[in-house]
Amino acid sequence: MFFSAFCHAAETSYPLQDTPLSGGAGSVDQHDQNAYSLPQGNMPMTRRLDFSVGNSFFRNPWVVAPSSTDARDGLGPLFNTNSCQGCHLKDGRGHAPASVDAPSVSLFLRLSIPADPERDADFLREHGVVPDPVYGAQLQTAAIPGMKPEADLIVDWEAVTQTLGDGTEVVMRKPIYRIENPNYGEMSEDLLTSPRVAPPMIGLGLLQAIPEDVLLAAADPEDENGDGISGRANQVWDRVAEKTVLGRFGWKAGQPNVMQQSMDAFAGDMGLTSSVALSTDCTPQQQCERFPNGGVPEVSDKVAGFIEFYSMSLAVPTRRDMDDPQVQRGAELFNQIGCAACHTPSYTTGQHERADLSEQVIWPYTDLLLHDMGPGLADGRGEFLADGNEWRTPPLWGLGLTKTVNPSAGFLHDGRAETVEHAILWHDGEARAAADEYRLLPANEREALLRFLNSL
Repeated sequence: MFFSAFCHAAETSYPLQDTPLSGGAGSVDQHDQNAYSLPQGNMPMTRRLDFSVGNSFFRNPWVVAPSSTDARDGLGPLFNTNSCQGCHLKDGRGHAPASVDAPSVSLFLRLSIPADPERDADFLREHGVVPDPVYGAQLQTAAIPGMKPEADLIVDWEAVTQTLGDGTEVVMRKPIYRIENPNYGEMSEDLLTSPRVAPPMIGLGLLQAIPEDVLLAAADPEDENGDGISGRANQVWDRVAEKTVLGRFGWKAGQPNVMQQSMDAFAGDMGLTSSVALSTDCTPQQQCERFPNGGVPEVSDKVAGFIEFYSMSLAVPTRRDMDDPQVQRGAELFNQIGCAACHTPSYTTGQHERADLSEQVIWPYTDLLLHDMGPGLADGRGEFLADGNEWRTPPLWGLGLTKTVNPSAGFLHDGRAETVEHAILWHDGEARAAADEYRLLPANEREALLRFLNSL
């Protein structure tokens, strides 16, 4: 998703960014198609090799076992893509398929069935959802030789028109999802689905380094201050720590840290096991165990460590055009109409074992909390404490370089929004007041706000 709340204009005292260093001292002056792919600028040279090794495992395809490439084998039997870069194109945002015939490589469909809060309480505490008994927690649309994909994911598009206050008409697209050609029996009648497009990878280590108490202090689940914003913290299961902790990552903040997020992606997207994710999304009915594996686990702890380091080390590009009066006016409007109520501009990271992530003043524009975004964006599928209307506020840093990195990229959780303006106009629920204020702005002020967002 692009914004998870374009929020109520109850407060305008949010800070205005006064430095181009959005990612602190590690920010990089890179604004081309490789803008998201550089290591932290303040990373010690002694760690650059680790970054490069992690990059190779992130970028290069994994293969079917057995293979002479035994450090990178074990793909599948069911999967969505054969490399991390297959979804996170150039470490950036993925995209929805442009037509029914186009493959849905960097957009996938999460699956589950309704849970019984009492009967399934222990399972939900550790998993957040109850997977479909046959098709698991994610629809795999590819398979290795000898295995059939689970099904085809088809996306149809419907035109939706919104009229702004000055009469301008904006034509947007609304996705309609279909699952066709299921190969392992009928889908559950009460199947719950949630489309997800791959998010950008920049600044993840910095987001993980924001102190938990700072994020929790911003939560207002009962809207006690009456501003219309009721950000909630998701609480999720950390498998390594074996306890419930704050969720920070994923479209519904369903993951506690970069390591677990990464290893779950290996398991769900590529069918690869690790010590953090001991099983893939294959179910007993699919009999995946009849195929050779790439070892136990398939992603060794050493390789997982390189992947984690790489994923936590991708630098945030510097801001651009900060001296432009129109950009400056847009920054003021961002605060005035309430966007910053959820897209919190700035934090200081806490003490961290890595000096390049420690005590950095950063400008991510997120609160990492859950917000109700209204029925138009709802997936109707809960995840841990998140309900079917809620999404995590995603960071906005690097936003203006999204299509430079991947020209096909779309915004919002499912990539439906082709432009930043379309993403704003989809906002509802807690975000309705600020989105309405955007609609009522004169054209020059709307352009100023968009210029600001594209300078990030």
